[in-house]
Amino acid sequence: MGFALGIAYLVFARPTAALPLVGGLVALSGLVIRGYAAGYLEKGRSLATSGPYAYTRNPLYLGSLLLGLGLVIAGGQWWLGLVFILFFVFVYGPVMRREEAGLREQYGEKFENYAAAVSLFFPFRKSVAASGEKFQWQRYRRNREYEAALGYIAGIL
Repeated sequence: MGFALGIAYLVFARPTAALPLVGGLVALSGLVIRGYAAGYLEKGRSLATSGPYAYTRNPLYLGSLLLGLGLVIAGGQWWLGLVFILFFVFVYGPVMRREEAGLREQYGEKFENYAAAVSLFFPFRKSVAASGEKFQWQRYRRNREYEAALGYIAGIL
């Protein structure tokens, strides 16, 4: 479905002179959030609670939402935004819940405490349980977050 939405974007986008700049900045903010989060994530090895994970349990998906919305703004078609939001809610909503079930099983009480302190998606409150981990470029590369940067560049072009 994501590829179909991408094709629809390419076919129906009608950017004006200012929209790619505005949308590109919104998308760039999402890309930065995704990259920042990837530098804290050790998939399957430890529960990420520092950096952006101290504010939202799903900073990668929050970044993806902003990235997608930025591209929709750049494309200048409001109905593509509506389709994107529906796609995001109905695809990523269940994915987040499924991933949480796995984290709950893997980390038990540690995850329960984290989930009680940090919002699922929107960063409404800061965790008091941050692990003190630091951003690492090695994690960023291992998580292949540079692929999102390439997608951003392709979307803007």
